[in-house]
Amino acid sequence: MARTKQTRASAAPGAGTMFALRAIGLVILARWLFSIGDMEPLTALQAMASSPWACINLVFLFLLIFLPGAKARAERPFHPLPQWLRQALRLFAFLGLLFAIWSVGAFVLAAGWRRAFNTVAATNGWLIAAPTLYAAVVWICRPRALWRTNIAARRFAIGRYAISIDAVTRTAIVWAESRKLGQYDARELSLRWPDGARGAARMARAADAIDLSGAQPATVPQIPHGANGHATLERAGVGGLLRRPVIELTWDSPAAAGHNRQTVFRAPLSTEGDRVAARALDANLRQT
Repeated sequence: MARTKQTRASAAPGAGTMFALRAIGLVILARWLFSIGDMEPLTALQAMASSPWACINLVFLFLLIFLPGAKARAERPFHPLPQWLRQALRLFAFLGLLFAIWSVGAFVLAAGWRRAFNTVAATNGWLIAAPTLYAAVVWICRPRALWRTNIAARRFAIGRYAISIDAVTRTAIVWAESRKLGQYDARELSLRWPDGARGAARMARAADAIDLSGAQPATVPQIPHGANGHATLERAGVGGLLRRPVIELTWDSPAAAGHNRQTVFRAPLSTEGDRVAARALDANLRQT
């Protein structure tokens, strides 16, 4: 008798983010309950009610543990949380990080380094773990695009913006984090590089050489191009490290009155992945 092959179900994208946030919340809550465990319950409640910081922490822990409205979805792998919840957690975690750093710094200045090291050992490293946990929540809730760049699927991520292009209907949907900016005719969209107009011929050759199936040929020069043959993104020297190139996605619709040459978004190209996504997006818009 043939046996049915058992397969292990894979978690939906974003479930790991929710698990990490809940785990951090439970760790902070357990440590907080342990700290007030030596106090009388009525005294602890009165102290918490009279402390604004304790009330803020209670709201933060409630949101962090229960995550109201959060749901792991495959179409939003990096944004399982609603926008309002992500912004609230980031704000509360940033305030908690500032308070933890200020408290630990004030204690170290008042008690000295030797006593501070002894206290870290006595608290099992909580003086270091607490700011680290708040910083982890800030990092997890940082601004991100909906997905990673997938050139074969015509999905692009530049900074916190995400763009998907449907080659059949020739439409493009633009997202700012988890908020939909709009749906546009891809033939009316173009990338603008506001740095000048040098190397137009070399940029055009680079655009034609990009492999839209997902692979980047080794012969393609690492030089971005724009819709109108704009300047190169490569910068040399210290100035190139301090100044990040900025691109603009513009919408030029002759049929929509008042919307000619409207800027959809403006984003700096901070990483090499952003530059690759921008070049591939420009090539797709040219061929649409």
